Amino acid sequence: MTRDEKIGTRGFAKNQTGPLSLCLRKSRLSKFSMTKTIFLLFGLAFATGPVASAAIIGTNSPALPLTLDRIATLPAAEQPAWKEYLKHSVQQMSADKKFFFAEMKKHRIQESSPAPKGGSENQIPMRHPAAWYGQPEALRIADVILSFQTPAGGWTKGVNMTANRRAPGQQFFGDNSIVNLSKSDNDLPNDAAWHYVGTFDNGATTTQLRFLAKVVNASEGDRATPYRTGFFRGLDYMFASQFPNGGWPQVWPLQGGYSDAITYNDNAMLNVMQLLRDVAKGTGEFAFVPKAKRERAADAIRRGIECILKTQIVVNGRRTVWCQQHDALTLQPTPARNYEMPSQCGSESSKIAEFLMQEPNPGRRIIATVHAAAIWLEKTQLHDVAEKRDGAEGKRLVAAPGAGPIWARYYQIGSDRPIFGDRDRTIHDDMNEISKERRNGYGWFNISPQQALNLYALWAKKHPPGSAEE
Repeated sequence: MTRDEKIGTRGFAKNQTGPLSLCLRKSRLSKFSMTKTIFLLFGLAFATGPVASAAIIGTNSPALPLTLDRIATLPAAEQPAWKEYLKHSVQQMSADKKFFFAEMKKHRIQESSPAPKGGSENQIPMRHPAAWYGQPEALRIADVILSFQTPAGGWTKGVNMTANRRAPGQQFFGDNSIVNLSKSDNDLPNDAAWHYVGTFDNGATTTQLRFLAKVVNASEGDRATPYRTGFFRGLDYMFASQFPNGGWPQVWPLQGGYSDAITYNDNAMLNVMQLLRDVAKGTGEFAFVPKAKRERAADAIRRGIECILKTQIVVNGRRTVWCQQHDALTLQPTPARNYEMPSQCGSESSKIAEFLMQEPNPGRRIIATVHAAAIWLEKTQLHDVAEKRDGAEGKRLVAAPGAGPIWARYYQIGSDRPIFGDRDRTIHDDMNEISKERRNGYGWFNISPQQALNLYALWAKKHPPGSAEE
């Protein structure tokens, strides 16, 4: 291991101290003095011996699913809505399975076949001129998409929905298995034969609905009817899956585990809200949506924003940002996969802030929320470090004077220091000390908060702290 590799991330966040006590913010030091400080400290560290190895700082626990027992802990007035929601979810999954097995029986199919593997979000063409969506190729793809719509009205992820129509007895979901699964892995499905059957993960469902809307607009007369019907079924699916508190799960009907949480990860909930925001406007590609559904979409957005405001993490009385997922009932940050900890998340939080900044008439709470998030994003940017590949070892975080800003994917709540999870559920404060498999198989740093801060610089001039357009 080289000197640079030993640095990890300890000490690179603003107001963050570590073994080398590196506070390398450009606002504090000139480029020359920062570079000089780096090498002086490196020299000091290696003159006195190697940097002490970081200890495991915690263990990640599995997320709790939504259950009747947990609902029973809520205030009495809140329980009926949640009980009805869970009941509807259970009934819908039962209906979905009943449809599938009846189909197999009707066609005398003994064993179901898997759906074709692929990336539904990337393969569905979304950038053609408007007229293209009325042409035969677009209609063929739209028919394939409709064939994979679940009885509940949603779609799965990871399935090629541009090739061939779903055949009778073919599964609605693809092979979403993980190579490194163990018996203690949070990704282990509750039911391997019924997994992600209806989800918002990876752009699923929202992408299909946007494609169908394009086809409806480009089609004339009765030819648009099946695509319009499919769109409305998908819209109703989004309404049905919204939690009583305004959030959305990753998968619906619920399948247990971390998928039952309010899911900001990979912008799942934001993708839903952005689509509903467009529907509520009733313009452009969504002008065909009737008034009643547009009004329902507007109400769903209002409730979704309320959920966003309530899930913003508060530390020592100050609002900060959000976790990738929050428990549906407690609204607290909650784990997801083994290496995804309750934490403050730079990337998802920046997208949430961008979404809120798009509100045309933000109230005082939205304005305060955005300002708080921007302050945190500004505070936690990292300078003078970069991810680099080191031969067979793959990615390492190394000192890189002048580099940045970048943001860690996860920050420890309370200390704002970057943290990193491993496949065995251990939590570390140094990316270089997690397993090679997780170090190279996950995105631990990103630059997306910079876009949010750029937008914020303009937005804040129109919406200073304490202002509102009530």
